[in-house]
Amino acid sequence: MPNVRMIKSVMREYGSGWLINRTLYSTKLKMLRAAPPTEKWFEKKTAYPERLDLFDVDVFALKAFLQEKLSDEEKKRLVETANKSCQGILTGFSLIELNYGNPIDWQLSPLTGKRCDEKQKWYRIPDFEKERGDIKVIWEASRFSHFITLSRAFLLTGDEKYYNAFSSQLKDWLEKNPYEFGANFKCSQECSLRMVNGLLAFSVFRKAGFATDADASNMKDLVDRCYRKVLSNFFYAYKCIKNNHTISELMGMIVGAWCCDDQKQLKKAYKQLDEVINEQFAADGGYRQYSFNYQRLALQDVEVVLSIEERIGKKLSDRAKYKIKKSAWFMYQCQDESGDMPNYGSNDGALVFPVTSCGYRDFRPVVNTTYALVTGKQIFNSGKHQEELIWFSGGKELQKYEGVELERCSSRFMNAGIFTIRDQRSWAMVVNNNYSSRPGHMDQQHFDLWIDRVNVFCDAGTYSYASNEGRRFARNESHNTAVIEGCSQMNARGPFMIYDWTKRELGICDDDSYDGKIISANGYTHHRVIRKIGYSYEILDECDKDFCIRFHTLCEAEQDDKGYRLNHNGKTLCRIKSNGAISVLKDERSLYYLKKEDIICLVIKGQAGMEIKTTIAIKGEMGND
Repeated sequence: MPNVRMIKSVMREYGSGWLINRTLYSTKLKMLRAAPPTEKWFEKKTAYPERLDLFDVDVFALKAFLQEKLSDEEKKRLVETANKSCQGILTGFSLIELNYGNPIDWQLSPLTGKRCDEKQKWYRIPDFEKERGDIKVIWEASRFSHFITLSRAFLLTGDEKYYNAFSSQLKDWLEKNPYEFGANFKCSQECSLRMVNGLLAFSVFRKAGFATDADASNMKDLVDRCYRKVLSNFFYAYKCIKNNHTISELMGMIVGAWCCDDQKQLKKAYKQLDEVINEQFAADGGYRQYSFNYQRLALQDVEVVLSIEERIGKKLSDRAKYKIKKSAWFMYQCQDESGDMPNYGSNDGALVFPVTSCGYRDFRPVVNTTYALVTGKQIFNSGKHQEELIWFSGGKELQKYEGVELERCSSRFMNAGIFTIRDQRSWAMVVNNNYSSRPGHMDQQHFDLWIDRVNVFCDAGTYSYASNEGRRFARNESHNTAVIEGCSQMNARGPFMIYDWTKRELGICDDDSYDGKIISANGYTHHRVIRKIGYSYEILDECDKDFCIRFHTLCEAEQDDKGYRLNHNGKTLCRIKSNGAISVLKDERSLYYLKKEDIICLVIKGQAGMEIKTTIAIKGEMGND
């Protein structure tokens, strides 16, 4: 049961309105379970969809792009992935191979072999269950992200089997997922993503002359069910969750309303989306979920809406587009030259619209496409990442988007709580938020360091929302920050509620330095100063309790008389030394949901009031070896 301190903290941080709305929603679920006939009270009536030609996907441009821009290895990988998708073997969470069977068992979790009961109403099915595991594993198949893979393989090869797999799997899903029954009607965001992926693939096959009247009828049934679910459960996303779910569902609402010619709801959805974008994106481009993964998800949702502006005849406001432009700029500034970004914040492996051959860790497609759609100019105007822009350009040719040269530089994003320091070979990112919305991780004062495109000091990631192990990944000890034994930065209840948010104090932060403090409600402070001096980073840490500083690294650590050399692929990248004793421990990180790898963690112990000085010297610069 929640204690008095927790209730007071939640009231202060989440607001009384959130608590009231969350209580109302919980009451709704209890009512549905106790008295199922009351379900009709919450159902929204909708017209049946009459039109599907929403997305103007240039199949000829895509076909040429796939043939010309993809390497032989990338073409082979796309075909192999699509062939497996035809057999019900899908790529889950952007990495894990999941076998759902052929035909696909839409209620199965391949990781546990357990399934949900398709005869149960959605409100009787828990998100996390000990034997069955995380419901997200079941949802992966019904997101229909693999429909994009099938359509891309079809465009590349012209092989009709990919269309046949799309057509038969869509029909099978509708037969086995009656409205409001089973796991796949539990989440309205899933319905929105399913609807858009289905429509995008259908648009490709229709333009290629393959989609039949039966396919069109099935797509209308899919839109009908998904749109009704979004409308009937939108209160939860809009009033309680207030994150990427809200944007996804408004995207789905816009798509569904257009298909049903529901002009009143269409107008309302655009107005709400403008409001939500303004609320969720900070003036400096930061996103309210404090996560690059979820920021990408939200921006891909917005790409869908921007791509259909001309078709629908409605537009997002200039204010909303400005926020989106700033968001793309912010992500660009926090991006490595490789296209990767720090593994910052909660990360469930979501790449909901996999419309390129770029890897999941490559954020160039979303940064480039988002920026181009609101400015008419591309940041990355050459490469395979441009495919995303073709999908969401609304039929506009790539050549019509001018190139623009933007420089990455040391930056201070006060609203986002992100600070970067850059030079030619390395760059660092520091996290310190003055929270205005719910955090996902206890990562205050986290230090991320990249040298020569290698993430030398990294965030350990997320791993899972459904296990105690996953919750460990969210706490201080999985980030490069101070750890007080038996005392976390903030407090948590369940997988998603973090309360007793830390407070922030900042000193002078400029192009070569950062100075910040956090104050924990659990009774300690952590002051961190970072200075870039020549080709070295000097880090000063002080706490008012006994503490240790942790640095997670994928490098190998080789001890010498000056500290430790950090080596990667046989090359020394830097040396780390400290006035405190350094020990090396085994640890883990998760770059992909439900996937871990072994790394090491350098741990430096300090006492209350002691200043730990750590110096990281980059190998090969200014005589440093």
